[in-house]
Amino acid sequence: MTQEDKNLLSRLKKGEDTAFNELVKTYQQQIYQLAKRILGTHHEAEDLTQEVFIKVHHKIREFRGDASLFTWIYRIAVNLALNAQRKRRFKQLVSLDVIGFSIASKRAAPDQETERNETLRLVRAAIDKLPEKQKIVFTLRHDQGLPHTEIAKIMNREEGTVRANYHQALRKLRKAVKS
Repeated sequence: MTQEDKNLLSRLKKGEDTAFNELVKTYQQQIYQLAKRILGTHHEAEDLTQEVFIKVHHKIREFRGDASLFTWIYRIAVNLALNAQRKRRFKQLVSLDVIGFSIASKRAAPDQETERNETLRLVRAAIDKLPEKQKIVFTLRHDQGLPHTEIAKIMNREEGTVRANYHQALRKLRKAVKS
């Protein structure tokens, strides 16, 4: 944990409102983006983001500092998102280039647009069918740009397991789109 995190944590544990506001400002957008990618809607992402920070506020005194604040908050967000996802399934988008497709122009011809929409539909369906852990690893890696080591900490898994989950997800998505 960095010295900056240690100072912030000390202030948080003392109950300083300014410290909590600083924490929210630092991580709110990242948590929101993660939640939106996992859950699929603005409304659900906002609710989950709020829920994450409420939980952080209530549990901050119990935080031991074994991991960074970033990792701890992300772990809370992932766990809450998985719980929400178990209750309801939402569609989510992914850029096609990560699974081997790219769209040359944003102004595609009508037939290209139709093909692109069909490919997106296939990708969405394939993502929905991924096992939850693969879906989360894929989202954290692809959408949040997190390294495998950080994802492993967030998910409390071995880095090799995270790498395997990511590559299995990519393989399944490529296969789904090509078939």
